[in-house]
Amino acid sequence: MKKTGLLALPLLAAVAFTATAATPASPDAHAQIEQVVAKFQAALIAKDKAGLENLFMAEGGAWFEVLGDDAYQQLSARHPQVPRFHSDNHQRFVDFVVGSQGRVEEKFSNVRIETDGAIASVYFDFVFLADGKLNNRGHEAWQLVNTGAGWKISAMAYSSEPPNLR
Repeated sequence: MKKTGLLALPLLAAVAFTATAATPASPDAHAQIEQVVAKFQAALIAKDKAGLENLFMAEGGAWFEVLGDDAYQQLSARHPQVPRFHSDNHQRFVDFVVGSQGRVEEKFSNVRIETDGAIASVYFDFVFLADGKLNNRGHEAWQLVNTGAGWKISAMAYSSEPPNLR
């Protein structure tokens, strides 16, 4: 009898986990995350330092730029030591945006949001424009955390395919 009870425990735990994992997030969570995306784009155009900084977790987090296949092949052919990726942080990005002379804008398409109400991922295609000209394009992924006081971006990674490598 004890053996049967012990064997049933993992099965009960798996059933409980499945039920919890399958719980959908409220429609409000999805709408709130859409607002984070919209605020990011608006703050970028406005060069709103405080607005951009407020979208990110104050501590921790990760930020990675990864060269896309074409960009990496072209750059590494000329510069064999070039790394495929580099880490950065949101603060340097905010400083770049605020300090840039011209208009900067990032346009998103094919935005996909997944959330359970506590954490979320946002994945999309992007084009980054500087003074209306294509500066970079690729795919971007965000990880977000529901802090209880709103959603914050905790991690960002994006592929980079700059158009002017030749």
